[in-house]
Amino acid sequence: MSIDFAKSVEERTLTHPCYNCIAHKYARMHIPVAPKCNVSCNFCNRKYDCVNETRPGVTSEVLTPEKARDKFNIVKDKVKNLTVVGIAGPGDPLANFEETKKSIELIKKESPNITFCLSTNGLMLPFYADEIIRLGVTHVTITINAVDPKIGAKIYKFVNYLGSVLEGEEAGNVLLNNQLSGLRYIAQKGIICKVNIVMIKGINSSHIPEVVKKVKECGAYMTNIMPLIPVKGSVFENMPTVSDLELNHMRKKCELDLKQMYHCKQCRADAIGTLEKDISSEFRSDTEDDFKGKNIVKLDGKEKIYKESKYRFAVATKSGVNVDAHFGHVSQFYIYDVVNKKIELKEKRIINKYCGGISECDGHDDKISNILKSIEDCNAVLVLRIGFEPLAMLHEKGIKVFQMYFSIEQGIKKAIELLEKDS
Repeated sequence: MSIDFAKSVEERTLTHPCYNCIAHKYARMHIPVAPKCNVSCNFCNRKYDCVNETRPGVTSEVLTPEKARDKFNIVKDKVKNLTVVGIAGPGDPLANFEETKKSIELIKKESPNITFCLSTNGLMLPFYADEIIRLGVTHVTITINAVDPKIGAKIYKFVNYLGSVLEGEEAGNVLLNNQLSGLRYIAQKGIICKVNIVMIKGINSSHIPEVVKKVKECGAYMTNIMPLIPVKGSVFENMPTVSDLELNHMRKKCELDLKQMYHCKQCRADAIGTLEKDISSEFRSDTEDDFKGKNIVKLDGKEKIYKESKYRFAVATKSGVNVDAHFGHVSQFYIYDVVNKKIELKEKRIINKYCGGISECDGHDDKISNILKSIEDCNAVLVLRIGFEPLAMLHEKGIKVFQMYFSIEQGIKKAIELLEKDS
């Protein structure tokens, strides 16, 4: 069995924003129909389902296949550049295969030409490979963080495999064997395969080139090396993340062996829109039975034209040294002025942070508005991560947002470079 579509896989890849960096004008929709997961990763905490958190494994709701179809129809009518429907969680699509299968079948009846993709840890891929092909899935992403079970044992807490809970190297070995055999099989059948690799300092960071070589050997089309996001409540919550410089150095090194993805946004499991503009908040349901597609915010506000020689930046930092804090988690911003390229710390502005977890998210719009008032004199905000609602509100005020992990000085210089490039 192999893929044979009227619309070729190559054509579909040209309009898939995650597989083609020049497909940025096309939109994708992630349907969160897969809550269960069979691998416990040390960098993951899927209980933290907060509307203000932007990372994989997070969603504001879990949909039934029928609700996913209904929501798809609403999104399809309003988002004319929608080309891809993906299932990326919030757990693993293959640990929820009946829901995944039914969702694809229902949406395919509504829109036969839509491109379907899945993102999986690969544990159950050998079991469902033929079914995936039969369903018409053309693109599959597998997260493979190590090709050495000893390293895998440091990344995965346990693996739930066919009713048995495996730990340590045994878990790493079973997971790896299934990942590679599944990748090899579906790649041979014509599915375009991307491999995600989370770069974790001191764990797999020096091992990544070996991973890239191995997955290339198994038929991977490209790899996406991503920075670790230290998530509160996870085993790795206090692990350091890699800088953009370190990340891109690794990508360039691995690019000698295999095509690399540079434009990943590490999206939520319920993301909608282009990679640059997540509009999922516009389609969030008010009640379980109500998808109104209400426009909560719009991202088309006018942007400032930066012609003045003086800049002011609000920096989200925990350390006071690096841009290393989430916008919603800070209790103060470091305010920097730049005059004639001289960077000077002016003050530390105390604020009431608005996001400490899902239990504290009530009334967060007012909290965000108050924070925005405190930094409305700034040209831009430098953050490690930011949710789409505060991002949209900052855009409406004409305040630029730069997500990065640099030293504060490097980050400000980079931000100025980008501001002046846009002016």
